[in-house]
Amino acid sequence: MMVDIFDEPDVHCEPNALVGNFGWFLQGLLATLAFLCLIIKRFCEPKYDRRPWKVWFFDTSKQGMGSLLMHSANLVLAGQIQGDPCTWYMIHFLMDSSLGLLLIFFGIRFSQHVARVKNWESFNFGEYGKPESIRIWFIQCGLYLSLLCCVKIVITLLISLDIWRVITKFIMSPFTDPRTELTIVMLIIPLFINALMFWVTDDILMHRSRHRVGLLRRIKIQYHKVQQSGRLDDTPISDDDELLNLDETSTILRSSGVQGF
Repeated sequence: MMVDIFDEPDVHCEPNALVGNFGWFLQGLLATLAFLCLIIKRFCEPKYDRRPWKVWFFDTSKQGMGSLLMHSANLVLAGQIQGDPCTWYMIHFLMDSSLGLLLIFFGIRFSQHVARVKNWESFNFGEYGKPESIRIWFIQCGLYLSLLCCVKIVITLLISLDIWRVITKFIMSPFTDPRTELTIVMLIIPLFINALMFWVTDDILMHRSRHRVGLLRRIKIQYHKVQQSGRLDDTPISDDDELLNLDETSTILRSSGVQGF
């Protein structure tokens, strides 16, 4: 049963367009491209701080399950409101990608603060113990999905406000062909926004790096390179190798009580 919140005469998409054969094809293509984005992100991480595949899978699987939850909720909610389902799906998606992402960020940071105060190590996102524990992953996944449910409730309440009456009249008005509108709503716009959103969310969910490479550290790396430039073998040294060498030196100096690194 559809909910008649607003009187929406301009309906471009069919009521079941989002879950039709063409709609499912676009959703599968979008999911594949989004997954590839996360793989590319892993290889863009510095070698000295690149996550093992198991840790990467734990991090990205939480995001994948969360994205599936939000996407499914948007499909259901867009179909329950009378009017153009493509328009309502786009509104929910844009709200999830903006306000929703902000709420997720603060929710995770708050949970990590509570975890530090209460010494609940299982609540530290991105840390799964040594060796990695599936139980800790399950706890973090449950916490993340619960947070997403709260975010979705807040966004749904906001979308029920009358201000959306005006927005729904022009947000997708330039597109009158149903398949064109469906492709824009389910693939083109979500592809670029999801790529950015997945990248940012992965940074939020992963363990915060212990290697903070600031300006002073980069200067020390370059200075260390100059010192090593007189070696006989003339073997080039990468920034990643220099960071590892510098970290070893820093550890020795700190253990000796020497400051400066």
